[in-house]
Amino acid sequence: MVGNEENLIGKCLESCKFADENILVMANSTDKIKTISKKTISKIKIVETTDEYNKNFSKWRNMGYKLATGDWILYIDADEIITEKLRGEIMEIINSETKNSYFVIPRANHFLGKRVRYGNSYPDYVKRLFLRKDFDGFTGILHEEPVIRGELGYLKNDLLHYTHRDLASMIDKTNSWTDMEAQALFEAKHPPVYWWRFPRMMLTKFWERAIKQQMWRDGTVGWISIIFEMFDTFVIYGKLWELQQKK
Repeated sequence: MVGNEENLIGKCLESCKFADENILVMANSTDKIKTISKKTISKIKIVETTDEYNKNFSKWRNMGYKLATGDWILYIDADEIITEKLRGEIMEIINSETKNSYFVIPRANHFLGKRVRYGNSYPDYVKRLFLRKDFDGFTGILHEEPVIRGELGYLKNDLLHYTHRDLASMIDKTNSWTDMEAQALFEAKHPPVYWWRFPRMMLTKFWERAIKQQMWRDGTVGWISIIFEMFDTFVIYGKLWELQQKK
């Protein structure tokens, strides 16, 4: 699944060439993405969609699912790369008589160009490998979840994830995602937001990331992440306050 990830899509697809079938969901992507993709994998299937930015993850994943024909389905985002070790582990799994219907994969996250390990950033398990006969697609808007029957398994080798490569993209995503977070709190009838809730929730986030999960140990990018998540929390509750005022 890809948005506008021109700098990474080639490397991502190169790592996916081992698959019998490759399907690319182009969500709000430029034509350059299509050109790079076809050059990397000539027989790739491409489906395009234009939606509200970052608010249709389940829909996008299900578009790919409906086109897939294999016994197993593996989901990879454009800012992720499959390592050789992970590829070998996946092939071993799908060619065996496993009792599991789906697997989670640990992600090695890279934040502003640096590998991070603290702040709950590793192993960051994601559900990505599914046995098709037990899988019915995804549901949810922001935090999409698979509809799956059967037992869960764990892969050992990392999926490389190059998230938040610059502050500008972080701010864009925050503005979009906080809309949904605030709306979810509003629909859940969150208590009225008073002034004291802002410092309380921001300090709670600081305690969680900096003290409890020791994100500061990732150095400068760790501190940037701590401060940014506190800002993110402020924006969520600011938008929730706005919704409550409009009501």
